[in-house]
Amino acid sequence: MKPTSSYDIIVVGSGPAGQKAAIQGAKAGKRVALIEQEQGIGGNCVYRGTIPSKTLRESAVQFERMKRSSEVFEGGLRLDVPLASLLLRLDEVIKAHESYMANQLTRNGVTYRHGRAKLLSPHDVQLEAVDGACQTLKAETIVLATGSRPRSIPDIPIDHEHILDSDSILSMIYLPRSLAVLGGGVIACEYAAMFALLGVEVTIIDKAERPLSFLDKEIVELFQHSLQRQGGRFYSRHTVKEVAWDGVSSVVAQLANGMVVKSEKMLVALGRQPNVEELNLEAAGLSLDETGWLPVNEYGQTAVPHIYAAGDLLGPPSLASRAMEQGRRAVSHALGLPVGEAVNQIPIGIYTIPEIASIGLDEEQAATRYRGPIVGRARFTEIAKGQITGSCDGLLKLIADPSGERLLGVQIVGEDATELIHLGQMALQNGATIDRFIDTIFSFPTFAEAYRVAALDILGQRRKRQGTVQAA
Repeated sequence: MKPTSSYDIIVVGSGPAGQKAAIQGAKAGKRVALIEQEQGIGGNCVYRGTIPSKTLRESAVQFERMKRSSEVFEGGLRLDVPLASLLLRLDEVIKAHESYMANQLTRNGVTYRHGRAKLLSPHDVQLEAVDGACQTLKAETIVLATGSRPRSIPDIPIDHEHILDSDSILSMIYLPRSLAVLGGGVIACEYAAMFALLGVEVTIIDKAERPLSFLDKEIVELFQHSLQRQGGRFYSRHTVKEVAWDGVSSVVAQLANGMVVKSEKMLVALGRQPNVEELNLEAAGLSLDETGWLPVNEYGQTAVPHIYAAGDLLGPPSLASRAMEQGRRAVSHALGLPVGEAVNQIPIGIYTIPEIASIGLDEEQAATRYRGPIVGRARFTEIAKGQITGSCDGLLKLIADPSGERLLGVQIVGEDATELIHLGQMALQNGATIDRFIDTIFSFPTFAEAYRVAALDILGQRRKRQGTVQAA
C-alpha cells in the first residue's frame, strides 16, 4: 500500500461533468486529483456516446444533402454498406478530443490518476491502479461523476449482436435492412432518425403516447412527421411482452396487444442507470433514492455536505451541456464561489434529424403559469435559407407573456436548431423583449431570421388583443 496522498478536491470520473469540476477547482488554485478507470479521458461521451453517435449522424446528414441534389447526382447508399465506412472520421475526432482534454488538464495543473475509485469513508478514496496496487487519497471535497450506462431489462436478452443497446449499436458490421427501436427518449429518437435517413426501415416501439414527451408537443410532432417521411414508424402506447432472436434472420418482438414486429436488428434504449456499484457509497453514508439515482440539492450537494455529484449520475436528461454546468456549479459552491443562475437556462439540444432545441418555458408550461401567453411561430418554409437549402422541415416558436412583450422561452425544430437556440438563450439571460427581435437586423439569408418572423407574429397578435380590449 502506497502512502496516503492529500488533495483539496478529488473528482471521480472524467466525463463532461468530472472534467469541468476538476478544471473549475484547479482554476481556483486548489490541488485537484481526477480519477478515471477507463483507458482514456472523457467517459462515455467520447467513446460510446455523444462523439461516435454524432459522427454517424454527420454521415447521415451528408447523405441526405446528396439526396436533395438527386437531379444532379445519381446513385445511393448500398444496402450492405459496412457501418465502419460511415464512421471513417471517428478515430480522428476521438484523438483530437483526447488531446485537447489532456492538454487542458495538464495546463491547469490537474493530477490525472488512472485506476478504480472506491470510497473508504466520507473523506478517503481508495485508488486501485491497473497493476492492482492500492493507495488512499484524502480530500476535503469529493465530486462523484461516474456517469451512467444502458439500463438492464431482465426480460430482454441483449446479446450485442442482434439485440443491442446504445453502447453496442455502433459495433454492427453492416447497416441493417430493418431496425426496431425500443424506447422513445433522446437516444432512441436520435438513432432512429439517423438510421432512417440512411435507408434503414425503422420502427419505434414505446409505451408512452408520444416520443420525447418532455418537449413541446408541436415541435415533436414535426420531428415525427419528418421521420415518417423517411419511412419510419411509431408504435406508441405499446408494451413489449417478449423479445427473442429467431436463430435465422430476425429479432421478434411480441407486443402485449398481440402484434408481432420483426426486424434484422433491435436497439434497446429504455433508459439508463448510474455507475455506482464500485463506489461503495455506504462507506461515505450515501445511498440511492427510490428512483435509483443519487439525490442532491440544487448545487449538486449530497446528504454528506462535502460530497457532490454531477452529470448522468443524477438521472435524465443525459445531456453533456447540463453535466458540464453541474460539475462547474458543484465545485463553485464547495469553494464558496458565485454559482450564477445559468442552471435554469441550460439549453436542451437533441440531435435528431431535424434537430430539436429548447430553452425556457414551452407553450404548455407557459399556459399553466400565465393566463393567455402569446406564441409566435416562424416556419422554415417562410425563411429564404430554408428554401435555399431544402430544409423546410422547421419551426421556431417564441413564447411570450400575456402582454406579448416579455420572452419566456424558445422552442425550435429544424436544421441548425442546436445552434440557433443560443440566440434565444442570450435573449433570456439578458431580459430581452420581443420587440428587440423586431428591431434587430439579421443577415440574409439565415435561419436566424426566424426569430424576427416569430416576433412579428407575436406583435400582430398583441395588437389584435389590445384592439379587442379597447373595443370592449
